[in-house]
Amino acid sequence: MAAHGIRYPWYKKEDTDAFFALFQNNIANFVIIAITMLSLGFPAEIVYGQVLPGAAVAVMVGNFYYAWSAARLARREQRTDVTALSYGISTPVMFVFLFGVLLPAKQLTGDAELAWKVAVAACFISGAIEVLVSLVGRFVQHHLPRAAMLGAVAGVALTFIAGEMLFKTLEMPVIGLVVLAITIVGLVARVAMPFKLPTSLFAIVIGTALAYLIDDAGGERFSDAFTHLGFYPLLPNAAWWEGLVFLLTGMLAILTVVLPITLYNAIETMNNVEAMEAAGDKYDVRECQAVDGAGTMIGALFGGVFPTTVYIATVGAKWMGAGRGYSLLNGAVYGLATMLGLIAALAAIIPVSVVAPILVFVGISMIATAFQANDTRYYPAVALAMLPYFANYVMTRFNRGAEEVVSGISPAIVGVGQGAMFMAILLGAMTVSAIDHQFRKAAVFALIAAGLSFVGLMHAPALALNAAPQFVMGYLAMALLFAYFSLQKTPLR
Repeated sequence: MAAHGIRYPWYKKEDTDAFFALFQNNIANFVIIAITMLSLGFPAEIVYGQVLPGAAVAVMVGNFYYAWSAARLARREQRTDVTALSYGISTPVMFVFLFGVLLPAKQLTGDAELAWKVAVAACFISGAIEVLVSLVGRFVQHHLPRAAMLGAVAGVALTFIAGEMLFKTLEMPVIGLVVLAITIVGLVARVAMPFKLPTSLFAIVIGTALAYLIDDAGGERFSDAFTHLGFYPLLPNAAWWEGLVFLLTGMLAILTVVLPITLYNAIETMNNVEAMEAAGDKYDVRECQAVDGAGTMIGALFGGVFPTTVYIATVGAKWMGAGRGYSLLNGAVYGLATMLGLIAALAAIIPVSVVAPILVFVGISMIATAFQANDTRYYPAVALAMLPYFANYVMTRFNRGAEEVVSGISPAIVGVGQGAMFMAILLGAMTVSAIDHQFRKAAVFALIAAGLSFVGLMHAPALALNAAPQFVMGYLAMALLFAYFSLQKTPLR
């Protein structure tokens, strides 16, 4: 696009690397959704004919909007190096909707179709709540320290992205390590690949070829790949309205799950927008939260049941030098692939260990940015904010049996993992305030933590009054301690 002397390209070579990274993030979630919903007893016609098309519509809307938003920023700042925000389904939110909304709805109704409609309504409500939250998004962003927000994002990156994907990489060690080496050389050391191919594309081609040459992929992958080919049109339906009536009359308890996870989603958007600002591209957090909520609502109108958000992979795309092309391509490919039933086919043909190393790079880029964007004196706050997600990762991976499974390690793991995003941000904010000797502000953050714990947004499995009394008392004690030091005239050392 040419304007005011600059030409912001529709697509460039670096967009290919970023496309594969974002595509793999989203395709992994799409495949998990399909496999999990089928195992929970939802019929294939709902999964492939309604849920995935609805999710694809939401992904298309968000990616196309953010590509346009990047062009707008490029024109305003007269730069051609602007990177569009990544957009997709948040993995933690996805798991909550699978096991906290879809599963209970099916258990309570005994009807898969009705349970799907209830989940669609819950998704629509979640989007509407995030639009409302956007009204105060900028205020919250201005009053939360960057170290706290980026530390929380880094915690997600360390556990759910870099750590998880490193495990996936080593499930096929020979192939995974070769692809990891290509990723390090091409994306970290920035060495050109043979034939000037984008690093991600070169890595996927080499890794997939090796997998089949040494027979680690298995010929049965091809037969599984084409089982669900067909035509699944992207059409709106009235499921959200039918589900809304039932949700508000007989299943209000599900909303106690929707509210906290929506607040989490809004904060995740805020954190990721903050991370992009630290990397050089400043977007309006309030606008992004409104767009994410609107995209979620539009997806629900087409049968989708999973909220969408600005994606944590955006900084990785920025590091790769991507522009807006990867976002445009991702939206278009997901729309086409979902309509033709190609999502499962692509996921089956390319082994996970081939694409996982690219996501390891995305994760480490997020962790590096969290430290690089902050003064060295705030490093302890960044590190502390990362820790709650270790507990959240362990808890999530053991799902409902977590409390019994991890009790031998520590009974605190589940409590820390519940509401990890809130705990990460607030602990980080308290630490930043203490480092700056702003103890009154630290006391305020401790009181907020006590309030969130009291209503069950932190350290509790569900919303309730006095949901986590031990944590409430602990945070109140912290607030008193900070208040005491706020009265002392202690100079900075």
